[in-house]
Amino acid sequence: MTNSTEKPLFPPYLALFLGVVAISTSAIFVKLSVAPSPIIATYRLVFSVVLTLPLLYWNRGAIGEIIRMPRKQWLLCTLSGAFLASHFLLWFESLNYTSVASSTVLVTLQPLFAFIGGYFFFGEKVRPLALTGGLLAIVGSFVIGWGDFQVGGMALWGDILALTGAATVTGYWLIAQYIRQYLSSFSYTLVVYSITSIILVCYDLVLGYPLTGYEAADWGWFFCLALFPTLLGHSILNWIIKWLNTTTISMGILGEPVGTAILAYFILGEVVTIPQYVGGLIILAGIYLFIRYNQIAKGVEKDEPTAASPKKLA
Repeated sequence: MTNSTEKPLFPPYLALFLGVVAISTSAIFVKLSVAPSPIIATYRLVFSVVLTLPLLYWNRGAIGEIIRMPRKQWLLCTLSGAFLASHFLLWFESLNYTSVASSTVLVTLQPLFAFIGGYFFFGEKVRPLALTGGLLAIVGSFVIGWGDFQVGGMALWGDILALTGAATVTGYWLIAQYIRQYLSSFSYTLVVYSITSIILVCYDLVLGYPLTGYEAADWGWFFCLALFPTLLGHSILNWIIKWLNTTTISMGILGEPVGTAILAYFILGEVVTIPQYVGGLIILAGIYLFIRYNQIAKGVEKDEPTAASPKKLA
């Protein structure tokens, strides 16, 4: 097991901020592409693996690390990949039944699942003021999507899919929090992205989505999705989850709608509405309160207790 108290080479909270900024580009690139949603998700992960493989030349130790992975770690990585693939598929599918705002708001409820999972699997307890900040940020998400929130009929089915997507991505982060104490970020990312890619390709083949024949621009957006929100977003979060727990990661991701709204204003010319503006400020205030009063990153301060070590997954 790697030393979870070793000091990170880069400030983890700054890395969290940069990762969330990168993830905020996701919706922009998805909106610019005209390919089917499952295909977008598939090539986002396939291209991520393709871009990661050349790095093995400078990180040859990862090959041995992957080969020596025990069965339990392979099973957990497979489950993690299944959770990540399910998250993308459920979220994209929910958009066929409910509004973008409704779906995004429900997906951002993942901190609630993180609070529960962190407590049961890692024995983590959230300080009252930090919990207040977390709930405040979630309220901000609802403020952003309230005017477009749909209830009833097929919209309700879409809302259920989005909420399930929030649960599955939380499972992905919880597994990452545990296994990153044993496995390097590069090895974990390469294995999980590869497994996720295989699952998504199988999904496309079973449902009859063609893997070729898309416009040239779409292939460019697939590449951008792999480079920015995945490799510079999710991969950074996979690295810092060794020092920041799932709850903190999930709270940081609540800032994604704020970043996306800002980017949409400059790139797509979309107008920032009053609910988006107010909700964004509430989200940022909630995130600040959570990070300010939650336990600090492992290995950053010597005299603070580190995040609880994995119990029930061990």
